[in-house]
Amino acid sequence: MNASAIPSPAGGGRFFTGFTKLCKGLAVIIFLVHILVHLFPSAATYLTLIPARTIPFAWNLITACYIEQTIPGVIMSIVGLLLLGKVLEPLWGAKELLKFIFIVNLSTSACVFVTTIVLYYITQEETYLYTPVSGFYGVLSGLLVGIKQILPDQELNLFVLKISAKWIPSIVAFTSVVVSFFVKESISYLPIILFGIYMSWIYLRYFQRSLEVGLKGDPSDEFSFSSFFPVFLRPVLDPIASIFHKLFCGRSAKPEGTGQTLDGSQFPGLGSIEANRRRERGQRALEQRLAEKPAAVRNTEGTPPPKQQLEDAEDDASDEV
Repeated sequence: MNASAIPSPAGGGRFFTGFTKLCKGLAVIIFLVHILVHLFPSAATYLTLIPARTIPFAWNLITACYIEQTIPGVIMSIVGLLLLGKVLEPLWGAKELLKFIFIVNLSTSACVFVTTIVLYYITQEETYLYTPVSGFYGVLSGLLVGIKQILPDQELNLFVLKISAKWIPSIVAFTSVVVSFFVKESISYLPIILFGIYMSWIYLRYFQRSLEVGLKGDPSDEFSFSSFFPVFLRPVLDPIASIFHKLFCGRSAKPEGTGQTLDGSQFPGLGSIEANRRRERGQRALEQRLAEKPAAVRNTEGTPPPKQQLEDAEDDASDEV
C-alpha cells in the first residue's frame, strides 16, 4: 500500500464517518458556545481573550479557544477538528490528543497575551488591549503540525494541486501572513495561527512522551524547525535554530527510568529511527482505514463475505447430491 494514498471522499461516504468521541464532544462544545455567545453577547466579554481583562479573568486563556463568533468560523473549526482528529487520535490516543489540545491552546493564548501587552507598551495603542481575540485556529494549526510529523509524505489533493502534508502548516502560515496585509479583520487571527504552529512544534519536538523508544520529543532532522521552510533557507536557519535550542530546551530527550539525557550527537540515527516508527504507525493506520472501505461496500451492497460465500457454496453442493 502506498503511504501517499489517502481515502477518497467517494467510496461509501467513509470520508465523513469514523469521527472519534473526543472530537465530536469538542465539536459540540464549540457549537454550543457559539449559540451561547449569540444569545448572550455580553458573555463574550468574559470568555474571549481581552488582554486588558485577562487579569483577573485568567480563565479566558482557555475559553477563548472555543469561541467562534461567526458561522464560517464554526463550520471550519468543527470540520477541521473532526477530520484531523480522526487521523491523530487512533495514533496518539484520546488522552494524549486531549493533552495536546489543552497545552497548545493554553500556550498559544499565553503567547498572544504577552505579545499584545508588549505591542501596547511599544505603540501605546489601546486597541491591542481591548480587541477580543478568540478562535480554534491555533489548535487546528497545531493538529496540522501533528499530521506533518506522522504522515509527512502523504499527498493531499488541494483543487488541482497535490501537496505533501509536511508543507501544509508552512502554507497555512504563509497564506495567513499574506492575507493579513489585505484583509484587516484577519490580523487578529494571525498571532493565533503562528503561535499555534510554533507551540505545537515545541511540544511535539521536545516534550511529547514516546513509550516505544523511551524518549520525549522527536529529535529527527525531518521534524526540525528548518523543515518548515524551503531547502535553500535551511543553511541560514539551522545555526539560528540551534542557538535557541541550546538556550531554551537544551538536551531535553530523556530515556525512561534514568536521569541521563540524550541528543542526536550521542546516538546517531536515533531521531531517524523514531521518525520512521511514527511514519510506520501512521501508514498502518491509513492502510487499516483503506482496508475497511471494501468491507463496508460489501456490507452495503448485501454481498456476503468470502467465508460466508464458501459456506453457501458447500450447502448448494450438498443439496444437489
